Amino acid sequence: MMRLKLQLLKDNKVIFEMPLSMGEWPRDILENELDSFGKELSRFTRLFDALSHETRLRMMTRLFQDHDQTLSFADFMRDLELNPKIVWEGTRKLRESGLLTKSPDGKYRCSDPAVAEFLMLSLALRRLLKAMEEF
Repeated sequence: MMRLKLQLLKDNKVIFEMPLSMGEWPRDILENELDSFGKELSRFTRLFDALSHETRLRMMTRLFQDHDQTLSFADFMRDLELNPKIVWEGTRKLRESGLLTKSPDGKYRCSDPAVAEFLMLSLALRRLLKAMEEF
């Protein structure tokens, strides 16, 4: 049996490690993790809900492609060929989740925590799922 685990390293030092097999979790630690997850469920629900739509994922991806990671409402409409209603709904949902902020000049940008959250939930999760499928 191959034992998979996810590690987060900083300067080659393990700062977080998580088994990817139920049999590898000590029962008490798993129960604590599930309890903690339950307490933060609304946060995860908002985040997953915001990223569960293709258009909102495209909007976030487009922000990361911009040199200063800042776009206007019109930029989203033009660059992604979206109508105003879709852009309004998308930016509202992304702002409610904490992924986007809006500056006084009306430009949208990723909030500081959003960079890590988006990268982890989209890019890293995609890679992780692909690796797990290969095993």
